[in-house]
Amino acid sequence: MNVALDPAPMADAPDWSRYAEGAIVETFADARLVAGARTPFVDYNGALALVSPTDLGIHAARAAIARAGIDPARIGVTIAGNCTQASFDSLFFARHIGLYAGMPDDRPAHGVQRLCTTGFEAIAQGARATSAGQVEAALCVGTESMSRAPVASYTSRGGFGLGQVEFKDFLWEALFDTGCGLPMGSTAENLSRLHKVSREETDAYAAESFARALAAQQAGRLAEEIAPVTEQVFEGKGLKPRRLALPRKLAEVAADTHVRPTPIEALAKLKPVFGGVQTGGNSSAIVDGAAAVVVTTGAVAASLGGGAAPLGRVVAACAAGVPAEVMGIGPVPATIALLRRLGLGIGDIDLFEINEAFGAQAEAVRRALGVEHARFNVNGGAIAFGHPLAATGVRCVLSVMMELRRRGLKRGIAGACAGGGQGMAVLVEAA
Repeated sequence: MNVALDPAPMADAPDWSRYAEGAIVETFADARLVAGARTPFVDYNGALALVSPTDLGIHAARAAIARAGIDPARIGVTIAGNCTQASFDSLFFARHIGLYAGMPDDRPAHGVQRLCTTGFEAIAQGARATSAGQVEAALCVGTESMSRAPVASYTSRGGFGLGQVEFKDFLWEALFDTGCGLPMGSTAENLSRLHKVSREETDAYAAESFARALAAQQAGRLAEEIAPVTEQVFEGKGLKPRRLALPRKLAEVAADTHVRPTPIEALAKLKPVFGGVQTGGNSSAIVDGAAAVVVTTGAVAASLGGGAAPLGRVVAACAAGVPAEVMGIGPVPATIALLRRLGLGIGDIDLFEINEAFGAQAEAVRRALGVEHARFNVNGGAIAFGHPLAATGVRCVLSVMMELRRRGLKRGIAGACAGGGQGMAVLVEAA
């Protein structure tokens, strides 16, 4: 089954550039991404299912700091993102990540949440803090346990009335936007119709995402991002020990588990979930994972002689709003606004790393931006290795910067859509 991945542009394609007018663009004068690390992204109810998002975040943060070769005492703030509260101490997650990562207790921490663009927001705030001279370095983290999303009741504090017990699956219910009255998958179906992305093209996009991710995994490119997870105890001065436990007889989790050979013929057999082109196979995988990066000033980056060379600059970030019923198109106006501010064009960007919430959504974004498939998610995307909500933005920025360095290229844009009708884009330059 052969399906063209770069179809001819549509003459009647929607013009999303008008939504760039309300976008917020911020440029950063002094923000260097020194290093980063992530956990493996592991399938829902898999080997990381019992690990809290706080502990996943601590693991990624410690690995990022070690790879940066920076003394935690030089880090001035922890900015951590999480979307789904998945432990009873989740209100403390950002603070605990910073403290157990080794930062002194006089350094503040705070949490951020912008749905699927949360990780980008964490990095943008870190870049703002270094550029403003507030801190020498910022620890930016995104972490998510989809497996630990609770079965919850929000109306039972006063007791249970006869027949009025209400417990629902938070993970399922949270993917429904009560504002527009649509599940997230249906917004992708809207984009498939507007951009004429067929079921065959959606499956072809997904098959290519799996193929690229499998090739990247076999070549060791994904492993360069990953800090394998082992059983361990996190300790710190004045802190109670925290234990990260794995299932019995499992010594280590070292690779993304959803990456696998996935031919288009297998995808074509799956039934639609939302009545159109989207299936469980051509949508982002549900996984658990965390990612972290260290952002510093140029002077600090230059002083870290014992570590690897910094990956590059965080140049600018943009947040944009779009109609909720087409939320997946959000990265398009965010990218357009970013490029306009910097006086650049699509052709000036060497690589794009855009979150694949859904196959039709990602393909609609690619077509709307006019980016060839050869520059778009070159090592696969979230369809193949998963979308742990708050961790995704950090992973995307780290991935595109590492690939720019491998290829000797200059500029990249990482971005994602967000439920409710938003998108973010972050422009980076390789060192």
